[in-house]
Amino acid sequence: MRNLPEDFDGYRIVQFSDLHLETLGSAANYLPRWINRINQLHPDLIVFTGDLVNRRGNELPPYMNELSRLSAPDGVYSILGNHDYGDYFHWGNPEEKEQTLRSLIVDEEKMGWTMLNNRSVFLHRGNDSIALIGVENWGLPPFPQYGKLDQAYSSLNDSVFKILLSHNPLHWKHEVIPHSNIDLTLSGHTHAMQLKLGWKGFEYSFAEPLYPEWSGLYTAPDKHQMLYVNEGIGCVFLPMRIGARPEITIITLKKES
Repeated sequence: MRNLPEDFDGYRIVQFSDLHLETLGSAANYLPRWINRINQLHPDLIVFTGDLVNRRGNELPPYMNELSRLSAPDGVYSILGNHDYGDYFHWGNPEEKEQTLRSLIVDEEKMGWTMLNNRSVFLHRGNDSIALIGVENWGLPPFPQYGKLDQAYSSLNDSVFKILLSHNPLHWKHEVIPHSNIDLTLSGHTHAMQLKLGWKGFEYSFAEPLYPEWSGLYTAPDKHQMLYVNEGIGCVFLPMRIGARPEITIITLKKES
């Protein structure tokens, strides 16, 4: 990557996404194995790109001990996905919904995760640093647009190498490319519609008409900006995945020679 500082050459990031804890069912038995696998990859940084829960924040407490085992030298960072806000549950009053969201955020902090709600941090190696930016969920209607990129990082076109966590990959083409020089965006959300057909290099999903960037790595035309879309782990609507297997992604940053 052209703008990557030398001290971050070989930097390892593990990304996972879209657990949708309520929907795991018996698949929750695999959670310890997934946690072990992430830790065994020895990442420098772990990121979770949204939709930890499916409808309500109180889905999280039974899984907190297990998820708190995630460990990396530079920490575990997360963002909110569209399901994390409780917009798909019929609440008795708005205050109950807001309180449940606050509890979710606090519980993630108790697990040792750092949530980036429209804010950013700097990661350091030697004399070099890169920016890790996180936005709340940004989506086209009917999904609300809570994400505020300019609030999360005020100098969007500076010379710093920047990684963005943004749940919905549509954000990349609609705001990230036109208004910033962010080097790498990490997203989830699509699940590849939990149905992926074909074989490597010739894959199709019903997600494609809605999300032109629905799985894997993409590069902006005539630019060096990149997007990676993780297919997630959990499910929505139907408790099944055909072809679109649960995904844990290891990303190794490489400096262009």
